[in-house]
Amino acid sequence: MTRWSPRGHHFIGSYGLPAVTVLLFLVFSVALPDTFPTRDNVSSILSNQSIPALLALGATVPIATGKFDLSIGYGLGLAHVLVMRLIVDEGTPWPLACLAVVLGGTLVGVLNGVIVEFARIDSFIATLGTGSIMYAVTGWLTEGSRIVPGPDGLPASFTALYDSRFLGLPLPAFYVLAAVTALWVVLERLPFGRYLYVAGSNPRAAGIIGIPTHRYSVYAFAGSGLVVGFAGVLLAAQQQIGNPSVGLEYLLPAFVGALLGSTTIKPGRANAFGTLVAVSVLAVGLAGIGQLGAQFWATPLFNGGTLLMAVGLAGYAARRRLRTRGASDRHPPDDPPAPSASPAADSP
Repeated sequence: MTRWSPRGHHFIGSYGLPAVTVLLFLVFSVALPDTFPTRDNVSSILSNQSIPALLALGATVPIATGKFDLSIGYGLGLAHVLVMRLIVDEGTPWPLACLAVVLGGTLVGVLNGVIVEFARIDSFIATLGTGSIMYAVTGWLTEGSRIVPGPDGLPASFTALYDSRFLGLPLPAFYVLAAVTALWVVLERLPFGRYLYVAGSNPRAAGIIGIPTHRYSVYAFAGSGLVVGFAGVLLAAQQQIGNPSVGLEYLLPAFVGALLGSTTIKPGRANAFGTLVAVSVLAVGLAGIGQLGAQFWATPLFNGGTLLMAVGLAGYAARRRLRTRGASDRHPPDDPPAPSASPAADSP
């Protein structure tokens, strides 16, 4: 009986999700030929999903080390409110306000990493606690009300961070592409990324070979905070008001993208292009069911179901890698056939 090739398993695991993305797009294009396969719809998807994509990339970095940053939704809300507060209420030039928020996000990430690694608090609990504190700070800054610009509005150069187009596509799409490329280089091409993966997969082995796992975990949380800070700047440019209740709704899609992304391209580990593919699946799926007239509860249902699928697939991929590795250790590749014995060897 013919056995399924491990190479075939690897191909499906690596590229099955991109194929699903293309299939979804084709299905919705057939179902909605007048609205879905249009340039305006594609531009809308790229623009609307830029912030969830950035957050998913931010969540990917700690996941590479085996940690989770649940504060990213709260951090997004605080970052965009702080940008608006600095520009509108304090009169800070917008480039300086954006830089301060991005640096502040990075420092918050460092704080998360220090709490997790040196206070030895589980990342779920630690980042949930710091996230709640950030939510309280957001409420304190806004006193529970929105920050609304004056009659002159926000500087046009600031809102252009989100509204502009480049090569006919929304500018935020290029932010996401740049972030994916940078994260791919860091994780796949630099020793820093390999150290993150080793620290996440086997901390004891990493410590034995001299990798400072605690330090690299702090670096990972700092990277997550930096991305969250930038996403908050982009959210402020998008909404053009400071809304203290915004942010938490981005948390679930970000983790769906990061966890589902670990099941594709590089199955079994968090990776930049996998996260991008996973976000694309979510973007196409949500846009399609929205245009089909789905009820408001369809979005959280889709996100929650996809998260469960992502966690299940991630666990399956990890178990399959272990089984494959164990099988290869027990059954090494067959030796090449021995050459035929020469007649001289058979002679007495």
